[in-house]
Amino acid sequence: MSDSTTDLHIGWTEYYGLIEKLADKVRESGWQFDAIVCLARGGLRVGDVFSRLFDKPLGVLFTSSYREAAGTLQGQLILGEHLASAEPLPQGRWLVLDDLADSGATLEAVMPALRQRYPQVQELRSGVLWVKGASTFRPDYFVEYLPENPWIHQPFELYERKQ
Repeated sequence: MSDSTTDLHIGWTEYYGLIEKLADKVRESGWQFDAIVCLARGGLRVGDVFSRLFDKPLGVLFTSSYREAAGTLQGQLILGEHLASAEPLPQGRWLVLDDLADSGATLEAVMPALRQRYPQVQELRSGVLWVKGASTFRPDYFVEYLPENPWIHQPFELYERKQ
């Protein structure tokens, strides 16, 4: 679960502030993108906010790896077969968003899978709120680098415990 004895607890205000900081980093880079692909479930909120801030179409790719031990143990990565969106996403440049690069396995699998499935896309870049030191994938954009690999308690996790 964590290489660190210190967990990171994030509240809603801080969470949305991190999304805004990530948006600022993308904006400041000058890179223009045509569509957003968020990785569900963790990247849903990030993608939604970006879609609203940048007024770009949003696609959702469902991925799953943290299903074991109440969502605290990473298992086999499953990538959804289809990209969900209200309309086909425009060709050109896509920004792929998730909440974090933990081991890096999800983004390492998703980026080439998207290139293969959607060869009309000219460029893919990635962004996350957090990159852990253990991550083997380095996103193009991120807000915080966490070399100690803390377990991150995100604000929406409280809903996972409600019955």
